[in-house]
Amino acid sequence: MSITTSTLTRGAAVAAALAGLAYIVIQFIHPSDVVASLSTRRWEFVHILSFAEAVLAVVGLTGMYLKQVRQTGILGLIGYLMFGFFFILQSSFTFAEAFIAPLFAADAPQVSVDVVGLFGRYEAVTDLGPLAALPTIGGLLYVGGALLFGIAVIRARVLSRGAGILLVAAAAITPVAGALLPHTLERMAAVPMGLALIWLGYSLWSDQRAGTAESRQPTDEARIKPAVA
Repeated sequence: MSITTSTLTRGAAVAAALAGLAYIVIQFIHPSDVVASLSTRRWEFVHILSFAEAVLAVVGLTGMYLKQVRQTGILGLIGYLMFGFFFILQSSFTFAEAFIAPLFAADAPQVSVDVVGLFGRYEAVTDLGPLAALPTIGGLLYVGGALLFGIAVIRARVLSRGAGILLVAAAAITPVAGALLPHTLERMAAVPMGLALIWLGYSLWSDQRAGTAESRQPTDEARIKPAVA
């Protein structure tokens, strides 16, 4: 099978949809950010899944951006870079949660809890240095990137505008949920974001298939031009 632009775009569409689905599932099965969870199979599975979700999201987001790169302009570029860097940060952090934090849970349980609880709004007892800034940086990249990229999608009119609106709404409710809800319920704010990624992935797939089908249709000139013996 030859690798074409169309094939890569469809692959990115599938990656975005799978990332959105995984993002939703993770919220319902994520264990508590406590030291007792670190040695469980569930903890390992959830964070491996989260790592895969972040990688798939970067692939999907890249495909979406390249599909509408001319139409989104500088706004789309900034949104893409911010949102993409969030998922890169997420993949790095979840890799550490899955494979590194459990290694020193027995000898330094408080450090383990403080590290894995960074995004769980737990107040750290240990001095984590620059790591303590990760939630703030991650929040800015996540909310700001999704807002800008969603607005760019709406303005570009290449992918579904409804999906772009949902992406913007999902980003907007995240800080509100963080301020008003406990962390266990705050997680549910990720569900609209997951749905937006699925919708965008479907839109990218549909647009690519429509474009491929259109390119295969003979032009009017080709249909009426007589065959030359």
